Amino acid sequence: MPLETDAVLDRRLLRRKVTFWRVLAIGVAVIAVLVVGLVGAQRAGWLGSLDHVARVEVRGVITQNANLIRTIEGLGRNRNVRAVIVTIDSPGGTVAGSEALYTAIRGVAAAKPTVAVIEGTAASGGYIAAIGADHIVSRETSVAGSIGVIAQFPNVVRLLETIGVRVEAIRSTPLKAMPSGVEPTSPEALAALREIITDSYVWFQRIVKERRGLTDAELATVADGRVFVGTRAQRLKLVDTIGGEREARTWLASKGVPAELRVQLHRPAARTDLSWFGAAASGLAEAAGLTEWAENLRSSSLAVQVERTSLDGLLALWQPPTP
Repeated sequence: MPLETDAVLDRRLLRRKVTFWRVLAIGVAVIAVLVVGLVGAQRAGWLGSLDHVARVEVRGVITQNANLIRTIEGLGRNRNVRAVIVTIDSPGGTVAGSEALYTAIRGVAAAKPTVAVIEGTAASGGYIAAIGADHIVSRETSVAGSIGVIAQFPNVVRLLETIGVRVEAIRSTPLKAMPSGVEPTSPEALAALREIITDSYVWFQRIVKERRGLTDAELATVADGRVFVGTRAQRLKLVDTIGGEREARTWLASKGVPAELRVQLHRPAARTDLSWFGAAASGLAEAAGLTEWAENLRSSSLAVQVERTSLDGLLALWQPPTP
């Protein structure tokens, strides 16, 4: 009896495995048929043109966001993307994160027309992102600029002295991990930090001068850390046109991008692994040349990304003073 029971259980387990693989095979076959049908429909003109203008958004504090960078880089390789609109509303963020974003935008701008639209704020790192585009559009009351770099750290030495706490540290060299904020900051440590800030500020000024075609005198006027409203920013050559997305489309039309093309938002993928079904579907769609469908499948299979809010390193960040 035990042997017969085991045999029955083994047969049931085998049937379940066979059923699983049959369902899997059918699922893959269905995906393949759908992709082939989509390709045929596209070639027959039933789906219309997949060409479009891509919009990507840069909002909030800028940090190292690999998914956003990959999304922007992917626009340069996407055959259906005829042009790119970068919508910006950001006070800036880390210098390294802003540089990575600027580099990615410059890369896509080298492949197809790219325009930045400043919705509310493009300050510090946000402005670094904006000058990555070949044309900048700003609202009259939007703010842009804040060209500069800052490093801030709290110093609680006097507080610790008040409560009777002293921090001891053994360093390989005097400047290791300085300034710390819990020990008095030496003049040498401040000088070393200022050197880093100065080098980053020189880089910031250089790319602004190159991208905006400013003279040394014009650069000196705008690079003192202030922000400027859109109309003044235009007079100072920080932006090109006053307006919004309509004016951006007008500029794109001057670059040969048809005005009738629709605008499609491209969101960065979340840091979540795709299911096998979504991965297979997006892979087959991309292999068939349906890049837009592939991106939509990837986006629909992913959760909304939680934005990183940690700020490490030097900041290119603007924040209006609080009363």
